[in-house]
Amino acid sequence: MSEVITTRSEGGVFEVTLNRPKANAIDLKTSRLMGETFAAFRDDPELRVAIVKTEGDKFFCAGWDLKAAADGDAVDGDYGVGGFAGLQELRGLNKPVIAAVSGMAVGGGFELMLSADLIYAADHSTFALPEINAGTLADAATIKLPKRIPYHIAMEMLYRGRWMDSAEALRWGLINEALPADQLLDRAWEVARELAAGPPLVFAAIKEVAREAESMQFQEGMNWVTKRQFATVDKLYDSEDNMEGFKAFAEKRDPVWKGK
Repeated sequence: MSEVITTRSEGGVFEVTLNRPKANAIDLKTSRLMGETFAAFRDDPELRVAIVKTEGDKFFCAGWDLKAAADGDAVDGDYGVGGFAGLQELRGLNKPVIAAVSGMAVGGGFELMLSADLIYAADHSTFALPEINAGTLADAATIKLPKRIPYHIAMEMLYRGRWMDSAEALRWGLINEALPADQLLDRAWEVARELAAGPPLVFAAIKEVAREAESMQFQEGMNWVTKRQFATVDKLYDSEDNMEGFKAFAEKRDPVWKGK
């Protein structure tokens, strides 16, 4: 594994760390490495939850590496299997992803954070989409952010490029928790271990249904669930785990999840 991307796993939790001093900016090569890393997580049945973090406390991620762009990296170049930063366009990733944010999440770094399912941030962290000042589009954020926080707040960030601190981000529901920096990683791992001990097939179904139904009318989404048109739902309803949950409840014991 490249030194730019380091990983460790424990008990079904897979931690991915980006380390590109000074600002953890992402060039094409790094994006492709990140995509390969997250694809490996997706495809490994022993890994159930990912934590995404970066090295250092000043920058979580500054987004697109403008120096690399000046040296020839094309903005529409090959970002790899998962799109920019390897996560936001990775198909079939139906496992929980937690972002542990410490420092500035800017532009594409903000979009990397948005690709996670749960976001825990150090209380000194700040957030911004400054693309407007460079005369370009924050593409993924323009699609996602108005669905995550109130429309007018999202549009203000996109139109004005203004900064948001962690207290405001928590108030709008952009992040799940704001914590002292020295507690951040412990909290991310605490939540990750909780999820890793849970029913993986249900998590997969939740993630696929939530993602795909976002563009559906309510009744269409319900029909897809009840008719088992989502692959994860179909697999869940035929699984041993589905019956295990019912049996454990009836027998007044903790369920044993096998992921099958």
